[in-house]
Amino acid sequence: MTRIRTVCVYCGSSPGADPRHMEDAAALGRALAEAGVGLVYGGGNIGLMGAVARATLAAGGHVTGIIPQFLVDREVMLADVQELVVTEDMHERKRIMFERSDAFVALPGGVGTLEELVEQMTWAQLGRHDKPILIADFGGFWSPLIALLHHMSAQGFIRPGMAVPYVVATTVDQVIPLLENAARLIDDLSEPDELALQQL
Repeated sequence: MTRIRTVCVYCGSSPGADPRHMEDAAALGRALAEAGVGLVYGGGNIGLMGAVARATLAAGGHVTGIIPQFLVDREVMLADVQELVVTEDMHERKRIMFERSDAFVALPGGVGTLEELVEQMTWAQLGRHDKPILIADFGGFWSPLIALLHHMSAQGFIRPGMAVPYVVATTVDQVIPLLENAARLIDDLSEPDELALQQL
């Protein structure tokens, strides 16, 4: 591994309509544990959130759950993780998730997952962090978003020199190698605009 010791996984608190989403979430959890990479996630025990966390734990991995107090009951907090942080609000939750993570992965999810992903992309675009961002486009779930980002670029709303650095995985086994490669590139390059990642 490079400097990636922990990965923040954003994902839905619902299982989704396609059973493969739950299978992929569990496979990612196992892959993180097998690679010795800790999982940082939203602390819930339902949907994709629960699947990735339980699979990480079952495979011997380390899990940090971070959940705001008002979601403790709604998302059925997973109490079996090695570290559980209950925050006062969503802002504190997102800040701690960022601080505890060396990279970010977006599995399928709803507007909350989308918001978390886009926030990290925005911060990276503005030079506020250089942590790798990976879109897990399993089954083409995120393809409409990727197309929209390209459309924004074509329409001049993502300007030259303000590229959004991200990588896209289409299978679980691509995730960790892509994150490792992205981290190496970031470490090797001094200017964010030179990142040889997926650019818009």
